[in-house]
Amino acid sequence: MKTERKRGLAGAVHVPGDKSISHRAVMFGAVARGDTRVKGFLPGADCLSTIECFRRMGVEIRRESETSLTVKGQGWEGLVEPSRVLDVGNSGTTIRLMLGILAGRPFYSAVIGDESIGRRPMDRVIQPLRRMGAQVDGRKGGSFIPLGVRGGSIGGISHRSPVASAQVKSCLLLAGLQAEGKTVVEEPSLSRDHTERMLRSFGVELSVEKGRVSLQGGQELTAQYVRVPGDISSAAFLIAAALIVPDSRVTIREVGLNPTRTGIIDAFQAMGGEVEVTVTGEWSGEPVGDITVSSSPLNGVEIGGEWIPRLIDEIPVLAVAATQAEGQTVIRDASELKVKETNRIDVTAQELRKLGAEVEETEDGLIIQGKTPLSGAVCDSHSDHRIGMAMAVAGLAAEDGVTVQNAEAIRVSFPEFERTLHQLSSGGS
Repeated sequence: MKTERKRGLAGAVHVPGDKSISHRAVMFGAVARGDTRVKGFLPGADCLSTIECFRRMGVEIRRESETSLTVKGQGWEGLVEPSRVLDVGNSGTTIRLMLGILAGRPFYSAVIGDESIGRRPMDRVIQPLRRMGAQVDGRKGGSFIPLGVRGGSIGGISHRSPVASAQVKSCLLLAGLQAEGKTVVEEPSLSRDHTERMLRSFGVELSVEKGRVSLQGGQELTAQYVRVPGDISSAAFLIAAALIVPDSRVTIREVGLNPTRTGIIDAFQAMGGEVEVTVTGEWSGEPVGDITVSSSPLNGVEIGGEWIPRLIDEIPVLAVAATQAEGQTVIRDASELKVKETNRIDVTAQELRKLGAEVEETEDGLIIQGKTPLSGAVCDSHSDHRIGMAMAVAGLAAEDGVTVQNAEAIRVSFPEFERTLHQLSSGGS
């Protein structure tokens, strides 16, 4: 894939359905009673891995179209012991949330994934699941796949997570729904809350206080209609593109505006970006609206603390925008990036330096000096969809453009990314 220096991105577009919500719609529908209809589903590789895993556990999932499906749930008991391994592919969300479900099911399952998942530690969910009574084993004491899970009778626990992680929280809440007694999860700051919102829409009672979520075990889920909004993480790449490409004005329609996910909008506005947000409604408990962006002179900022969980997935493209901002941008408290699909701290810096950017890695983030002219280069996605898209956006501001190798990784979350950029370059709608 190659992108070249542009002027005047324009038009109104949609982005694919939210990846986090798509995963949860399938999983929650699979353990609910009744038919859960999902519209706006993201047909990316990660979400398709979730579908295949639950099909292997006996759940009937009908694809009505690429983005519409019906999950025919029969309650928790509707899940059956899989005769084949559960392959999560490249999806960290699938493996961590599914482990919470498997922990309470009275059967054995084996879980595998791709090479990237093989490098991602699972201790942060496996250790508390073992405390609940689940039997989990795997490579290096159960820290890495392949994993074997013997679920069954489990009990609620109180768990204080050292990091704000929606995957850890969601895993333990899904286990807690099947456990005897109460499960409490505390975090140092609020992580994305799609699980809490969707569980409520499926009829689950839970308590949410600042940094603390609790629920009683033994609760059933009731099937729902889930309309999935556009993914703000995907929208972030178009927002950044419109900000740094001169003479641009772009509107992104029907994007999820969950406040635990809008840190990237706050960051771009803090940099001086003209980003206008209009809330138009609410879908399945999630605020939805339109985002209009105009090219803007940007200034360096410091991003850290409680902002980080609200924009953790968008940091690679935030770094790209920072190369075009006047002054220094500091990103800190983001060590979580080291255990994503790649070590995104190192890889983001490595690829941006190929373009002539002044970027320094720190123990928990990046320091970027701007404004820096970018030159053309060949970059590598490192099989990480967000790195691939970030480098493609950088190409829009780089002399001689950027060629992205291994760009097929982008299909994980934004299959139509290249076509959408072309549409905006042509001023389409």
